[in-house]
Formats: sequence, structure tokens, C-alpha cells
Amino acid sequence: MEARPSDPLDEARSQLRRAIDLLGLDDSTYEVLASPERVLQVKVTVKMDDGSVKTFLAWRSQHNSALGPYKGGVRYHPSVTMNEVIALSMWMTWKNSLAGLPYGGGKGGIRVNPKVMSARELEQLSRKYFEAISDIVGVDRDIPAPDVYTDPQVMAWFLDEYSKVTRGQFFGVVTGKPYELGGLRARVVSTGYGVAVSTREAAKKFLGGIEGKTVAVQGYGNVGYYAAKFLREMGAIVVAVSDSRGGVYMPEGVDPDHALKVKRETGTVANYPGGKKVSTMEVLELPVDILVPAAIEEVITEDNAGRIKAKIISEGANGPTTTKAEKILTEKGVVVLPDILANAGGVIMSHIEWVNNRMGGWITDEEALSKLEQKMVENTRVVIETWEKKLEQGRNNLRDAAYMIAVERVVKAMKLRGWI
Repeated sequence: MEARPSDPLDEARSQLRRAIDLLGLDDSTYEVLASPERVLQVKVTVKMDDGSVKTFLAWRSQHNSALGPYKGGVRYHPSVTMNEVIALSMWMTWKNSLAGLPYGGGKGGIRVNPKVMSARELEQLSRKYFEAISDIVGVDRDIPAPDVYTDPQVMAWFLDEYSKVTRGQFFGVVTGKPYELGGLRARVVSTGYGVAVSTREAAKKFLGGIEGKTVAVQGYGNVGYYAAKFLREMGAIVVAVSDSRGGVYMPEGVDPDHALKVKRETGTVANYPGGKKVSTMEVLELPVDILVPAAIEEVITEDNAGRIKAKIISEGANGPTTTKAEKILTEKGVVVLPDILANAGGVIMSHIEWVNNRMGGWITDEEALSKLEQKMVENTRVVIETWEKKLEQGRNNLRDAAYMIAVERVVKAMKLRGWI
């Protein structure tokens, strides 16, 4: 599966520019928000198992702290760039703001292929990275979390290294941790569950309900699997799923749990028995009511937007729809639930975990999921209402509404602080 190459920072700034114009704010406000407050680049050297030493470039971007400490994940990927990390930190500012969380936006990344590293090499890389950024992170300063190819084990290494550096126990310095180290079991399902809840609420408004509606899911990692699983439990029919190696289309319905089993046993959901094999990109164009792109960025472009048949697109991934593609979709009347709304379940659960750590343990996983659902329902309602009341249908979309809400909250906080 290939995404169209572009500079994600250009895309992020283009979205910000649009929100600034819709809000009637001046250029100076745009300039303040178009660049991060801080970007730290570090060099991480790792002694490999074969005795060689490899050097990896890594970054932590802290975009805006008007609403609170920086919050955002750390990704390990061979194509990570500084501009990508900056753009992601900007998107986290808007995601946290829209969700009503007391956080600013941050993001980290290491240019590495973790799939070819041993567990020992990965641990050394993780510890050295967190030691290198330890001066700028903290419970009330910057709280990293998992992202692409990082997981609770990596967070455990981060936490332990920070404890060594600071000579203290600060469990809230990272979220998405293992349960035994202050994490929540609900964290693993939270992003996918949030996608499902937001999609359900939008389906009530635009499709007359979720029951019986057909769904295609592109990307069958954590987010795609749980989105499919919960949407099916809510009454939808998941008719197609795909991963990086291919997909399967079954109009009568795919069992998300069996699809996961097939993926684990054979390496791809494309081997799901009885269905029609399709490519990862073909899944986007199937005749379904709801499409959930949950893989990588920029898979819906101006080249394929005109062929998409779904009535609702719920962005489980970050940035799966380009600006030019969304213009086409908006004109077609397709409703796009933007990433900063639809996939905010992970960071909302991270906030619940962070509060839980600071209070010494106060919530069950059932209570955490209930709070997450309430938040997603309310956020989806507010975005749809803002779109209906303040914007022009057919020309503006839900992303415009979401960005207006998020940017305006950050700008108000900056004004109150006296920054602008």
C-alpha cells in the first residue's frame, strides 16, 4: 500500500490556515501557531547484537502548551522526518483541544525499522532516546505515549529510564503503560472503540442509525480490528477488511475476530476463507455505507476520491484524506469524520490513565470506557452542531467545524495567558 508523497507539515499548515480564515483571525495568530514552541533532535547510538554500532536520528516536537502540558505519542518508523513529527505535534494540539483535554500537542519519532531489531536492541534504543529527551518531558511538562510500532513494553522502558534519571517514581510521565505499571487494560481498545462510537453517532444523524449498515475497514492493526469488532457489536455489518498485504470482501459479512485469527496465522486477512480477495486500495472503493481508513496517511487522494461510494468516512488513521480529496468528497455530500475527532479515543483514555496515576488509582476499566464513550458522544455532537449552525453545507465539512472549535479554544487560552 502506497501513500502519495507530500510534506505533512504543509498539509497541517494548510488546515490551520483554513481554520484561521474561517474564524476571521489575523495572520499574526496563524504565524504563532504554524510553528512549534520547541523541537529537540537527538542522536541515538545502539550497539547491535553483531557488535556493530548504528546511529539513529530522533525528535520530540512540542507544538503548543497554552491548554496544558504537551501530549502525544512516539513512533518508530524508517521514514520518520522532523517535519512529520512537527506536523503530528500540531495535529495533537487540535485533537487534545477538541477533546476538551488539559493538554497541548506533542509528538516524538525515531527513524528506525523496529521490525529488524532484537528485543535487546529495541530496549537500548528506547532507553537512550528517553534519556536524551528526559530534560523536556515530565508529568506536568510533556507526556509521551505509544504510536506507530511502539507499545506498552516501550512505555515501560521509557518509565523505568525516567525513574533512573530523576531518581523518583513518576508513573504519569508516560501513558499507554502495562497494567502492572499503572496502565489501564482499556487502553488497548480505546482508539478503535472511540472510532466506533463516533461512527455510530454520525450514523444516527446521517444514515438513520448504525444497525444493518455496511462497513469496510482498511488497515487491520489495533485500531482497525477494534473499530470493526465494536461496530459489529453495535449492529453494523463488516463486509471488508484489509491489511498491507491485501484484503477480503464478503457482502454477507466478515467476523472481525476470525479475521484477526487468520491474520495472525497466515500473515494477512486476505486469506479469510470464502471471500473475494481485493487489494488494500480497492477496499476504499467498495459499495459500502461506512469506510474506516485505519492504516496510514494520504490513502484517499484526488485520484480516487471520485470513486469512493461510502456515505460516511471515519478516519481511524491520522491524515488518511488529503485536502484536495476532501474537497471532492464534500462536494459529493460524503461525511468525513476527521481524525482529530474520530480517533481521539486513545488520547482521551491516556488522560484518564494520567489522572488515575496522579490520584493513586481511582477508576476501573469499565468506568474508564464509560467516560470515554461519554466524551466521544459529546464531541461528535458538538462538531456536527457547529457544522450545521455556523458553516455552509456543500462547501464546508466536519473537519472545518472541528478545526474551528479546536483552534478557537487554543487561541482563547493564549489570549488569556497574554501570549497574543
